[in-house]
Amino acid sequence: MTDNIIEVRGLRTQFGSHVIHDGLDLDLKRGEILGVVGGSGTGKSVLLRTIVGLITPAAGKVRVLGQDVGQLSGPAREALERRWGVMFQDGALFSALTVQENVEVPLRAVPGLTDAQREGLAQLKVSMAGLPWNANDKYPSDLSGGMKKRAGLARALALDPEIVFLDEPTAGLDPIGADAFDKLIVGLRDALGLSVFLVTHDLDTLHACCDRIAVLAEKKVLTTGTMADMLKVDHPWVHEYFHGPRARAATVGKD
Repeated sequence: MTDNIIEVRGLRTQFGSHVIHDGLDLDLKRGEILGVVGGSGTGKSVLLRTIVGLITPAAGKVRVLGQDVGQLSGPAREALERRWGVMFQDGALFSALTVQENVEVPLRAVPGLTDAQREGLAQLKVSMAGLPWNANDKYPSDLSGGMKKRAGLARALALDPEIVFLDEPTAGLDPIGADAFDKLIVGLRDALGLSVFLVTHDLDTLHACCDRIAVLAEKKVLTTGTMADMLKVDHPWVHEYFHGPRARAATVGKD
């Protein structure tokens, strides 16, 4: 894990006169799981959406897999986007499609796949995301919150990406479901060699999954490092987050 698979330099994002990020720098190393945390309004999800090109920055550069995202268009941009997968917080599933059909959506852009091959690949990804076989024919309205997240993950894995972006993957899950999802993320990273950009507020997820943590504050990445590094940072918000009341349970037995 020595080379950077994502490099963000001097990023500025704003909506009208409201500046979200200003001079933000961040790296994601190949093969690592990076947890991105920050207080409300620090733009965690905005950063994710900017990296994948859904939001155009006011300034700065985003390089993914060695390519400047802002300079690409047409087929070159589409080729790069096929090398990552995104799981949004609510799953972002198409309500009129079954789970299998949702996972097939990105596969339909792959030339040469037969219907049978596409269906088989979709079923494989659903299984990899930890869903039972009978979930393939269910609609999003039939799924629990945890199952929707897993279906969204299956779709993110559809094209065998090198990078997976996860936006609050354990939000709204009970502790048992969240723990299972944490283990799934680590297992998939290890098995598939993924690099993972993970936006979260869940301290247990940071402990269970993340090789490094990046803290957003004051419109930039305030600090990055391991959990042990975070516990030593002398900044009011960082100290409160990692040492506050909700941090106690997450740190028990993990020294």
